Amino acid sequence: MSFRQLGQSDLNVSSVAMGCWPIAGITTVDATYQDSVATLSRAFDHGINFFDTAYAYGMDGESEKMIGEVIAGRRDEVVVATKGGIHRVGKGQDFDSRPETLKRECDESLQRLGTDFVDLYYLHAADNQTPIAESAGAITDLIAAGKVRTAGASNLNVTQLQEFHDACPLTAVQPHFNMLQQEIENDVAPWCREREISLCVYWPLMKGLLAGKMGRNHKFHPQDGRPKYPMFQGDEWEKNQDFLDELRAIAAAEGCTVAQLVVAWTISRPGITSALCGAKRAWQIEETAAAMQLNLTDELQSAIDAALERRGPAVSRSAV
Repeated sequence: MSFRQLGQSDLNVSSVAMGCWPIAGITTVDATYQDSVATLSRAFDHGINFFDTAYAYGMDGESEKMIGEVIAGRRDEVVVATKGGIHRVGKGQDFDSRPETLKRECDESLQRLGTDFVDLYYLHAADNQTPIAESAGAITDLIAAGKVRTAGASNLNVTQLQEFHDACPLTAVQPHFNMLQQEIENDVAPWCREREISLCVYWPLMKGLLAGKMGRNHKFHPQDGRPKYPMFQGDEWEKNQDFLDELRAIAAAEGCTVAQLVVAWTISRPGITSALCGAKRAWQIEETAAAMQLNLTDELQSAIDAALERRGPAVSRSAV
């Protein structure tokens, strides 16, 4: 299996992690408790030891609660990451990264997860009022208290990351990254590589688009939140479908799925320690876990690079 050191810590994580946002069921359709628990268990059975969640994943922490159920009795075999600084307000979100909030949310996360500590605790996002150093200081205190092993930050720019790192050394940074959204290569990725900080990226499949299973005439469920993103609209949608046609041909020749090809490409990028693959069905995480076994040859890499060149820059936007 493909296990890698997390930053400069003594933790080793699978290069494919399970992103546990979909099982919360807020923006995904037809997520059920039974399927979600089965998916978490199947991830572990297929070599994934890294589970990524957050305080805000679920209307009442459902994601953390389900993880807690699955890891009971094998806590020492898994690496659990959660985040604080965002909480649910109705169907929306509120940003609050004050030290007292992070400490309270960490305590509540530990209770939901049924554990005394989390391996990696991220500042989920800045609230634009609390100094980054104060938020980082709270996580330093949580580490000193034994409630957190290592620190991370998500959705911060390089200036904010440096402020955090000066106050509390970072082990991991979590930005979005995929074939169509490579903006971090301009700043965040080089900054992390220089400091031996792990990149644990979300959206490697761009919310399912790069799994290659949605055809040109795909009809989205009215409650599906994806159509709001430019990737799923108009000319961008058509360009992405042309690109996916090329990926389908490459994957077919290699005897793998498009999702496996895309994830294997992602975890082969310099500095990327792990790709967070969301799933709400067991077969989905089985498929992406298998990407850890795919050998991305120079020939495959060249074919993908050529397809990306023909695709050209994609219209993108960042989002929490």
